[in-house]
Amino acid sequence: MATHNENTSKLSLNRNIGIMAHIDAGKTTTTERILYYTGRNYKMGEVHDGGATMDWMVQEQERGITITSAATTVYWQLFGKKYKINIIDTPGHVDFTVEVERSLRVLDGAVALFCAVGGVEPQSETVWRQADKYKVPRISFVNKMDRSGADFFGVIEQMRDRLGANPVPIQIPIGAEDDFQGVVDLVKDKAFVWEEGSDGTTVVEVPIPEDLEQISQDYRMKLIEGVAEESDELLEKFMEDPHSITEEEMINVIRTSTLNMSITPVMCGSAFKNKGVQMLLNAIIEFLPSPLDVEDVAGINPKTNKEEYRSADPSDNFSALAFKIATDPFVGRICFFRVYSGKLKAGSYVYNVSTGKKERISRIMQMHANKQEPLEVIEAGDIGAGVGFKKIHTGDTLTEDKHPIILEAMSFPDPVISIAIEPKTQKDIDKMSLALAKLAEEDPTFKVATDVDSGQTIISGMGELHLDILVDRLKREFSVECNIGLPQVNYKEAVTVTVDHKETYKKQTGGRGKFAQIQFELGPVDEGEEGLQFIDEVKGGNVPKEFIPSVKKGFQNAMQNGVLAGYAVDNLKVTLKDGSFHPVDSDQLAFEMVAKVGYKIAAKMAKSVLMEPIMKVEVVTPEDYLGDVTGDLNKRRAILEDVSAKVGYQIVKAKVPLSEMFGYVTSLRSLTSGRATSSMEFDSFKEAPAFVSEEVIKKIKGNY
Repeated sequence: MATHNENTSKLSLNRNIGIMAHIDAGKTTTTERILYYTGRNYKMGEVHDGGATMDWMVQEQERGITITSAATTVYWQLFGKKYKINIIDTPGHVDFTVEVERSLRVLDGAVALFCAVGGVEPQSETVWRQADKYKVPRISFVNKMDRSGADFFGVIEQMRDRLGANPVPIQIPIGAEDDFQGVVDLVKDKAFVWEEGSDGTTVVEVPIPEDLEQISQDYRMKLIEGVAEESDELLEKFMEDPHSITEEEMINVIRTSTLNMSITPVMCGSAFKNKGVQMLLNAIIEFLPSPLDVEDVAGINPKTNKEEYRSADPSDNFSALAFKIATDPFVGRICFFRVYSGKLKAGSYVYNVSTGKKERISRIMQMHANKQEPLEVIEAGDIGAGVGFKKIHTGDTLTEDKHPIILEAMSFPDPVISIAIEPKTQKDIDKMSLALAKLAEEDPTFKVATDVDSGQTIISGMGELHLDILVDRLKREFSVECNIGLPQVNYKEAVTVTVDHKETYKKQTGGRGKFAQIQFELGPVDEGEEGLQFIDEVKGGNVPKEFIPSVKKGFQNAMQNGVLAGYAVDNLKVTLKDGSFHPVDSDQLAFEMVAKVGYKIAAKMAKSVLMEPIMKVEVVTPEDYLGDVTGDLNKRRAILEDVSAKVGYQIVKAKVPLSEMFGYVTSLRSLTSGRATSSMEFDSFKEAPAFVSEEVIKKIKGNY
């Protein structure tokens, strides 16, 4: 860890946090209020009137959703100290899961936002699991307490049941819906209400309401029990005299329990009505980690292939992770990065370990939504943005060239849906290619390819909305109007049985010929394995060692095109048993070719099947329409997994093939008079039924 010096005390005043939630939980409004109370904005931006600062893209303001993570830096005074908070605003829509994932990778702590009416929704579960994966400590804020149907304790129950969390309220609400007036602070054991007409800035202490005295004592007891694992002393003290525990003791123990993720402190408020945001800011400072509270970051030294650690100390060697690339019309490509160790001066060089190139960073900035503030130097524990990179991708590690390290890169899911796209006018072809390349650079789940046979440009993404917005951005940001084809499903192929095959590749043209022979087994991968599982069992040098990598490469390339309909094969096990070579005619290319030819024949014998993407769908519908909704899902080959009730609503969970879900939002709207909502995310690939397979193969072959 860093030494206790000026740097350490400075770092202890830093917080790198994200705000994560389901769509419509009020994330952007909460961020806007934070900007307002920390003196960043003089006027409060509203999502519903399209004036939100963090949602600076036109599409975001129009649709009222956050698409890209914007980073902003604010300052907050507490206990006479000035704290610096870097906030990453992440999207809640499932098509943009990658944005959430890459933000969580670089955060130290998070605020999980829940709607007091909607509670724990599907996307809340997804982001919660992602935060668990990256071990991000979090506090929870139950928002929209002023809304009709708000139920604070109901949300806590759902957090326990659906998320497997250990939610511990540190506040309980005074009133709800129109009567939501304030909170009982269980740490201070005091009640506070917001003064009417004060913009939520004036908080007044009042006696704890009589009807809440017992419940607040019960919950204070639960709070102390919840953190007692950290401190038997505190529990003893409480048993002797509940009033003998100091506020400072409570804060310290809650902080420790939050950091080791044994509890999640829960607060409440209404960001829209400006209630509870300052208390949330205090809690971010009190309970979420500084860069010093997080373990040293681990990475691999590419020179030695050994694991090394870097600590949050400006005097350590420089290391940073690029977690987002954005294109700005004025300054060009901007790279957002988190500095884990050391420091970087504007105008100096960094070494991109992933590309093996040195790059000069002409400017370093701290971002406030899409405005920039220049920095001379950026140090460990901070988040900033750099300009000047020629080649950089999301997940690249930046270091000094003398001390390289590769920090754990991020893994992104493959796209599941594709559409053909062409510019409306021929003269825009180059413009479109350039724009698509920039968008693909920003978003690792967006892929651009050219169909070899038709010459069409094909774009692929995580869902209809994802591609919709990218096409919209082409039009607005790059002034390219496009025609788009019908959405197509990205199927995969898989082999189902193991076969043995011997293949010979022979070519005799004038002069030197080509010769290679291999005997191999081809089949499904072993459990827990993925990709190409290649096993070399050749004895006695029948296939010389230098040709083995060429055989592997041949199979790897062949997997891009399955034998049924040309879709990629993700997983395959190949065991190379034997072979033979010719001292003159055999070379690497011959062995690569024999693998490709052998694959085509063996994969047919190995009973290849078509795999289709299955989506996890959740529909929230009024009870009256439940029969219609489930009937419609059954027609779409859905497997219904669960139907549960929520006041006046039914929640239907199902797994449905993606090919059956195109245009579902529109048909659900007409089925339920616009009263039901749905969310959908990729789940897995499953074998497609024979009739689907036949149709897809017929269609593909009919196109040739």
